Amino acid sequence: MSNPVLTPKAFERAGTGGSAIMTKEATANAIATLFGVFGIASFAGWQMTEPDFYGGFPAWTMLVAIAAFGVALVTAFRPRQAMPLGLAYAVLKGLFVGSFSHVLNVRYNGVALQALLATIAVFAVMWTLWRTGTIKVTDRLRSAVLTATLGVAAMYLFSFIASFFVNVSFLSSPSPLGIAMSVLIAGLAAFNLLLDFDLIDKGISHGAPAHMAWYSGFGLLVTVAWLYLEILRLLVKLNRR
Repeated sequence: MSNPVLTPKAFERAGTGGSAIMTKEATANAIATLFGVFGIASFAGWQMTEPDFYGGFPAWTMLVAIAAFGVALVTAFRPRQAMPLGLAYAVLKGLFVGSFSHVLNVRYNGVALQALLATIAVFAVMWTLWRTGTIKVTDRLRSAVLTATLGVAAMYLFSFIASFFVNVSFLSSPSPLGIAMSVLIAGLAAFNLLLDFDLIDKGISHGAPAHMAWYSGFGLLVTVAWLYLEILRLLVKLNRR
């Protein structure tokens, strides 16, 4: 899910203490590096997985998914270590996404490419809406999106715990409710992109500390990976109908 990084007011208060500051070039390089590593790891995860139509997910995918979640939590509270932790997250998340995508692509031919193209399209649309000022990131919008994101996170955590005791299928069900949930969550992930774009812009304009380039890039990667997985799940549900 999206990483809150810092609010614009926090960027204004962040002192550099005479050290390097967050620049457009450094941020672009950090983002390109993180996404490049993520892409390579995704390809590796795809190649490491040999699914069949009726096969399940490799056991190691759950391990790397949990590890990626743990690294993301640590990074959220240790922004100064965002470069090594962000790279570790990119590797772990990439391995999971690649394997997960390959398994589902075997079951539903072409679904991975469709999800990738849809993610790129949504990213481009949201960036355009933000860049042109069609949608402005206000404090009210930021608060609403972050609150909703925390609510979704709590729902996922509750469903994960509940699955050990009862059958929790509404999140993966191809029913109208299940599809509606996927659409809403994918939409929420898309709105988190607006927050990421705005925070990167504020960090550069306010001269945030240099490590925030990696921290902001990490937040953007978290959101894009989340958006892709939610779109992938939505397409799988539609294919199952």
